Amino acid sequence: MQETIPQESELKKPCINCGAELLYAPGTTELKCEYCSYTQEITPSENGFEELELKPYLDELGSQSHSEEITMLHCKNCRAHQHIEEHYKSLHCVYCSMPLIVEDMYKEDWIFPGAVLPFQIDQKKAHAIFKKWVSGLWFAPNNLKKAAIDPQNTKGLYLPFWTFDAQLFATYTGQRGDYYYVSVPYTTTVNGKTVTRTRQERRTRWSPASGTINGFVDDTLIKASKQRSGVIPSKIARWDLKKLQPFDSSYLAGFVTEKYTIPLKEGHLESNKEARKIADRWARRDIGGDTQRITSITMNLSNETFKHILLPVYVSAYRFKGKRYNFFVNGQSGALSGQRPYSFWKIFFLVIFIIAILSIIVLLLQ
Repeated sequence: MQETIPQESELKKPCINCGAELLYAPGTTELKCEYCSYTQEITPSENGFEELELKPYLDELGSQSHSEEITMLHCKNCRAHQHIEEHYKSLHCVYCSMPLIVEDMYKEDWIFPGAVLPFQIDQKKAHAIFKKWVSGLWFAPNNLKKAAIDPQNTKGLYLPFWTFDAQLFATYTGQRGDYYYVSVPYTTTVNGKTVTRTRQERRTRWSPASGTINGFVDDTLIKASKQRSGVIPSKIARWDLKKLQPFDSSYLAGFVTEKYTIPLKEGHLESNKEARKIADRWARRDIGGDTQRITSITMNLSNETFKHILLPVYVSAYRFKGKRYNFFVNGQSGALSGQRPYSFWKIFFLVIFIIAILSIIVLLLQ
């Protein structure tokens, strides 16, 4: 099948009214001009998602199909790899806020994304979520609260992930455990006298089990970025993949895209580990009983396909006393998580205040 790859000119969408750049409006299927408010509908793809056959890519036979060349910027401070369109206003790293040098741009191939989960909340709302969280922090430095005032510190970022599909077949051996209870005598002291009583203790009756399991493993999600510069907390790393859209570069307009740094082969190995966990769960469910032991599982995956997908998150970076802190807001759900610094002086004066109050109480009691 012939794949049509957007060229550089197709990535930029000019406003037909004023010529300014059209940017994606989160939560919609529209591009919007921030100068004259003109909107343009993003035409939905008629082809849907295209799952790429895994084996040719692992064998490096299909590396040039379904791929394109993009412009990358490498942050020398935290080593993050970011793709920033020409219209993006602030050339600063989304993770560490250090300036990115335009002269350091370079071209690099990447496997073309098969799907994107568009941002559902805009920067204004994401910043409001972050600001509300900061204002509720105890003992936060004043500089942190001042930093929260500037919305330019909150940037939208598309994170790269791999998803893998496969037909799973496995044979297993193990044991089925069924609980039963027995009465066991024991002695205790009651009113100074030793008495014998009984209690129920749970035991397990084990029986051998073996069988086969099979099923379709859909969209095993594997991160495609090492994220040396800021690991996305698991608390917010949950997206509804049913809302994925066939990839359209229009959804990237106005946002930073991080390039994958975990190769497809490495991602595939991680997906196999997840598939083995799934096989273990399926085998235990097949064995039944109250508990199970798995002795061995022989697993085979067939009809393996994959996609490169982009998922939305807002990032805010803040430095305090030479240390960087990152805050993240899920671009779909609005869930927030982040690191936070503490103000030594606020804690110090609180301790002094408590000691003073306790001293006054002691004096009054005396």
